[in-house]
Amino acid sequence: MGTLLFDLLTEQEDSLYQNRFDIHKLTARLIQTTQWIHQSVSISKLPLGYFGASTGAASALRAAAFFGNSINAVVSRGGRPDLALDELDQVKAPTLLLVGGLDTEVIWLNQKAYDRLDCPKKMEIVAGASHLFEEPGKLETVAESAGDWFDTWFKKAKEHV
Repeated sequence: MGTLLFDLLTEQEDSLYQNRFDIHKLTARLIQTTQWIHQSVSISKLPLGYFGASTGAASALRAAAFFGNSINAVVSRGGRPDLALDELDQVKAPTLLLVGGLDTEVIWLNQKAYDRLDCPKKMEIVAGASHLFEEPGKLETVAESAGDWFDTWFKKAKEHV
């Protein structure tokens, strides 16, 4: 499994807090990056998934809706999938929503999004975790759950090639 880690905003753009909620801009950049990956002969045939946190989760889900079946899995960590409500019914990729058990408002927002998703889906509440999963062992729990999710759905994608 390979990963590509990148920010959807430049350092200068990120200095303006409201840019973090410009879901249109974030999604457009993720779509552009995904198109670049699709053009790369060496990796274009590999299963592809998105991992998004906070507002990045909304852009991941909107991009997954844009690409349909060519995205094989999505994981949202402490995300705001509710910011993509209008596109959620178009998401085909199996989607895992990971939410901290102490993050009650975000649990409610994720439940609202979960109810709109029409794809294989799971919502997992990480007991004792806050919004940023800063408590000891909580990020490890997230990493294990996300890795298992991607592994499961990437294997299934390869079976259908």
